[in-house]
Amino acid sequence: MQTEHREKRRIVIKVGTSTLTYETGHLNLRRIESLIRVLSDIKNSGQEIILVSSGAIGVGVSKLGLPCKPSDTPTKQAAAAVGQCELMYMYDKQFSQYHHNVSQVLLTRDAIEDDARCQNARNTLERLLQLSVIPIINENDTVAVEEIEFGDNDTLSAIVAELVSADTLIIMSDIDGFYDRDPRLYPDAKIISRIDVIDDAVRRAAGGAGSRRGTGGMVTKINAAEIATRCGCDMLIINGDDPKRLYDVVDGKVVGTLFKGVDVHD
Repeated sequence: MQTEHREKRRIVIKVGTSTLTYETGHLNLRRIESLIRVLSDIKNSGQEIILVSSGAIGVGVSKLGLPCKPSDTPTKQAAAAVGQCELMYMYDKQFSQYHHNVSQVLLTRDAIEDDARCQNARNTLERLLQLSVIPIINENDTVAVEEIEFGDNDTLSAIVAELVSADTLIIMSDIDGFYDRDPRLYPDAKIISRIDVIDDAVRRAAGGAGSRRGTGGMVTKINAAEIATRCGCDMLIINGDDPKRLYDVVDGKVVGTLFKGVDVHD
């Protein structure tokens, strides 16, 4: 439920592996530097920023010199442990150039499903925001197994948006928005700029997997939209190849696809 007495606008931004890295698996430093500059500027304008960042396993795979993303759980977890260090070092270094502090928050599903632990997570995030810190959130891939994992950071970002009563969730992807059908299969597919109701037709149009480096696809984004919008949070899907698009979103311009949050006061 939206917090009525909060003056600042609270925005959750999710960035996927395909936004953060090249096809080689190495970090796309130019894009990351642009993203951090834009996020810092938006925070300077008075907004509260929470970043949900993928990429730990992908970066770990690259740093360890592995030929491809591993399929066995121990190697995935080892890659995540190495990659998460690299990601947080990069975020801390870059954000500090703009005089912003960051924090690392790693979550698993069991921490959200347990009422007491969920409240602890909410309290911690609220306090970090009060201290003007930018929380950087990822799934705790080093310990997560099937029973306690979110499975994709689209879902995680929506749960975080619900947890902190965010006003807006922005999912930065490798696609321009939500299309009436898969644009990779149908060149004449048309982007839908606004969706007020997620019905069966929308779910059918969401078929297809994500990029080779990521774990999600449009289906996971629709699932995220259902979680976010039911608690009154607007959700947008935008292309992450140019972080400056975030300025357009904040300015209220039409970018990507907007899933309109329900009015929780009705």
